[in-house]
Amino acid sequence: EKEEERVLVTEQSWRPYPKTRRKVQGCLEWVKRQLFRVGEDWYFLFVLGVLMATISFMMDQLAYRLYEAHRWLYQEVGDILVLKYLSWIIYPTALAAFSTGFSQSITPHSAGSGIPELKTILSGVVLEDYLAIQNFGAKVVGLTCTLACGSTVFLGKLGPFVHLSSMAAAYLGKMRTSVTREYENKFKQHEMLVAAQAVGAATVFGAPISGVLFSVEVMSSHFAVRDYWRGFFAATCGAFMVRLLAVFNSEQTIAAAFKSDLKTDYPFDLLETFFYVLVGAVCGLVGCAYLFCQRWLLAFVKQNHFTAKLLATDKPVYSVLVVLLLASITFPPGLGQLMASRLTMKEYLTSLFDSHTWGALVPNTSSVANPPGVDLWQEWYHPSATIYGTLTFFVVMKFWMLILATTLPLPAGYFMPIFVYGAAIGRLLGELVALLFPQGLTGEGTLRPVIPCGYALAGAAAFSGSVTYSLSTALLVCEATGHLSHLLPIVLAVLVANAITQKHQPSFYDGTIIVKKLPYLPRIRSRHVASYQVVVEEFMEHQVVALAKGDGFEEVLLALNASADAEYPVVESAGSPTLVGTVSRAQLVNFLQSHKHPQAPPGEKLATVGTLGDSCTIEPIMLQLSPWTSLHQAHHLFEMLKLQRIFVARFGELVGAVSRVEVR
Repeated sequence: EKEEERVLVTEQSWRPYPKTRRKVQGCLEWVKRQLFRVGEDWYFLFVLGVLMATISFMMDQLAYRLYEAHRWLYQEVGDILVLKYLSWIIYPTALAAFSTGFSQSITPHSAGSGIPELKTILSGVVLEDYLAIQNFGAKVVGLTCTLACGSTVFLGKLGPFVHLSSMAAAYLGKMRTSVTREYENKFKQHEMLVAAQAVGAATVFGAPISGVLFSVEVMSSHFAVRDYWRGFFAATCGAFMVRLLAVFNSEQTIAAAFKSDLKTDYPFDLLETFFYVLVGAVCGLVGCAYLFCQRWLLAFVKQNHFTAKLLATDKPVYSVLVVLLLASITFPPGLGQLMASRLTMKEYLTSLFDSHTWGALVPNTSSVANPPGVDLWQEWYHPSATIYGTLTFFVVMKFWMLILATTLPLPAGYFMPIFVYGAAIGRLLGELVALLFPQGLTGEGTLRPVIPCGYALAGAAAFSGSVTYSLSTALLVCEATGHLSHLLPIVLAVLVANAITQKHQPSFYDGTIIVKKLPYLPRIRSRHVASYQVVVEEFMEHQVVALAKGDGFEEVLLALNASADAEYPVVESAGSPTLVGTVSRAQLVNFLQSHKHPQAPPGEKLATVGTLGDSCTIEPIMLQLSPWTSLHQAHHLFEMLKLQRIFVARFGELVGAVSRVEVR
C-alpha cells in the first residue's frame, strides 16, 4: 500500500503548475454551473436543430450537384437517341445500386423510411441497434444518392431525415449524460426523441410549426404537453438555420421554400368551397386505393419467390431492375414527355403551384421546348395531349410507379412523392373547374376567376394528409408557400379526405408496420358501440404461471422451465391466490444458484433450502386490471403508460394476464 501511494504521489507531482491547473478546472466548473443554470436542455436542443439543419443543407446541395451532372451528361451526348437513353437510365440506376449496396453493407436498419420503426420505439418497444450511431453515416450517404436520382425514382427525404435526427438525438443524449455526469434516464431519452422528430420534419420543409404538429400526429399516440416547447424550440432553430444557410448560399432573402405568386386579393369564391370539398373527396378515394395497393404490393414482394430471393440475397440487383423500369418509362423523348419528367421534385411543386391558368396560356405559347427553369409550366404542355392529358397521364402512371418505388430497399422518404402527387390531382381538378367556368364564378355579384393553384395546394395537403392520417399538412402547404389565404378551403379538403381514408384503410406507416410485423400496438379503428362492450376477460391469458410466497427450489425451477416471462406474479399461497406482487426472472435465477436442490449431495456448499418469500424481493403491484375492464380502457393504458404486460385480478385474486400480444 505504501508503494502504491508513493507511485500515485509521484504521478501527480511531475505535472507542471498544479495550482494553475486547479484554478482552471474550478473556473470551468463555475462556467458549466452558470451555463446549465437555465437548464442543459436548451443547449442540446439548439445543437440538435443546428446540426440537423446543416446536414440537411449539405445533403441537398450535394444531391443537387449530382443531379445537375446528370442533366449535363444528358444534354452533352447530343441528339443520338441511344446515347440519350443510356445516359438517362444508367446514372440513376448506378446511384440506386450504390445507395442500396452501401447502406445494406453497413446495417440493414438504414433502408426505408424509418418512421414505422420510430413509432414502435416510442410505444415502449426496444428495437436493438436501430438508433445506433453507425447507422447514421450509412443513411446519410444512401439518402443523398437516392435524392440524386431525381424524379426518375421519385422519392423524398422526410422519413429518413426524421430517423437521422433521432439517431443524432440519441447520441447527444449520451453526450449529455457524460457532460452532466448523471445517470442515463429513459424519460430524458424519450424527450430528446420527441424533439428530434419535430426537427427532422421542420428542417426538410423549413416549416417549424407544421413540422412539430406533423410529428405529434404521425409519431405519437399520446403526447405529453411538457415536451411541446422542446419540439418547437429545436424545430425553430433547425428551420431558421436552413433558411439562413440558403441565404448565405444564394445571396437571397429569407423566403418560402416553394415560391408562388398567388394573388390574395380574392383568393377564392364562396361557391368554390364545393369544389374544394370535391378535391378532398377525390384525394380520399385515391388515397384509399393507394394505401390498399401499396400494402398488397409490399406483402406480394415478400411472398413472391423471385423477388423474395432477390431481397434476401441481392438487394442491389432488385434496385437496379426496378429503377431501370422507372427510368425507361420516364425517358423524356418517350413517355416522359407526357409526365414532365425533366423536372426535379422541387420544380414539380413550383410548377404545380403556379398561379396562372395553364389552359388559357397554352394557346398563346410559341415555343414549348424551353429548358427547365424558364417556364416550368411549359414542361407539362404537349401539342397532342394538352395540359389536361398530360396531368391525367401523370396521375395515372405515377400511381403505380409510386407504389413500386416504395418496395426499393434503400434509404428513402415517401411523404414528398405523395405531396407532389396530391398537388397534381388538385391541379388537374382546378384546371377542369377553370375550363368549365372560363369567366369565373359569381358568388357575390362579381365575376372572379378560378385559380387552379389553390386547388393544387388543397390537393397536396388533402392527399398527403389522408395517406398519413394528419391534418397539419393544411398548415404545411401554407408555411411552405407563404400563403395563408386558402387555409379555410384547404382545411375542409383535408378533413374530407381524412374522413374517407380513416374509415376504410390504415395509414401508410401503420400499413407498413402491419406488413413488417413490428411489435406495435395498432389503434382501435372501430368506434361502434359494440366495441366498447368487449372486456378483458374475453381475450386475456387465463393460464398464468404463478408462484406462491412459500414455494421452494423445485417450484421455482418448474416455473422458469414453464415460461420465459420477464416477471412472474406472486400469490399468498397455493390455496389462496391473492395477488401480492411480482418477482423478476433474474431474481429467480439467482435464487436457484444460491440454494441447493433438495436432492443435492450433502457436501455441496450452498445455502440451506429456503422459500421464495424469504430470499427474493417481491415488488408490489402498482397497476392491475379487472376482468370487466373494457378493451378501450386497456388499450388506452397500454398506449399511454407503454406497458408490456399487466395482470388481471378478480376481488384481489389472480385470474389472468394481458400482454401486447393479446391486445393486438
